[in-house]
Amino acid sequence: MAGDFLVVQNLSKRFGGLHAVKDVSFSIGRHEMVGLIGPNGAGKTTLVRLILGILKPDAGRVSFKGENLTGKKTWDIVAHGIAGTFQNARPFPHLPIIANVMVPCLGPRASKRGEWVKRVEARAMDALEFAGIADLAKEPASRLSQGDLKRLEVARAIACEPELLILDEPFGGLNPTETSLMAKSIRRLHKGGRFGRLHSEGPAMIIIEHKLSELMKIVDRVIVLNFGQILTTGTPAEIVNNQQVIEAYIGKEVV
Repeated sequence: MAGDFLVVQNLSKRFGGLHAVKDVSFSIGRHEMVGLIGPNGAGKTTLVRLILGILKPDAGRVSFKGENLTGKKTWDIVAHGIAGTFQNARPFPHLPIIANVMVPCLGPRASKRGEWVKRVEARAMDALEFAGIADLAKEPASRLSQGDLKRLEVARAIACEPELLILDEPFGGLNPTETSLMAKSIRRLHKGGRFGRLHSEGPAMIIIEHKLSELMKIVDRVIVLNFGQILTTGTPAEIVNNQQVIEAYIGKEVV
């Protein structure tokens, strides 16, 4: 059962006449990995941008570990322990990718961690190794493929030492082999495999993804959005067999 680690209450956001997110409420437990799915335009990205403070809600509240984060700046939310990746990566294109990762390593949250974290270059390389692109550390970000840009986004996010990690289409641009490797890395991160020197547990996660067959293998629970509202919530098995979900989004059963 989801606890009160992250609590979203009656969140709403309009863009002119479009109600992108309408009265959405849910909670995420400290140890959960939750999938967020829905058809294009369902409001998924808008919802996570509201959680991350990139957008301000018209109504509702976002609480994290009992503290109200509604209206706070994105950097304050990151400092509280929430970080995210984005569907369209926006690196510093002319800097080496290791420099792109060193920037979040200098943030207040990461810099408060153990002594080894103070070695910023080593900390950045650790994140790049986890994401599988350490061999490209000295390459400018402008030369990366779409798949490697996704990996860079993940490396930058985990360098912030989040307790809640929001991933927007982490499998986008990856081939089947890369997708499988990324899924295994995400599972390992969630279980604390990457932060063994610092934590006994990894971050809780919210994952937006269209590659449902891979997503359903790794998440504990799935929230389905449709027209800016929660259509249903359930386990992966329940979701793929839910007739409302099939009609609204999947179109056919996932096998």
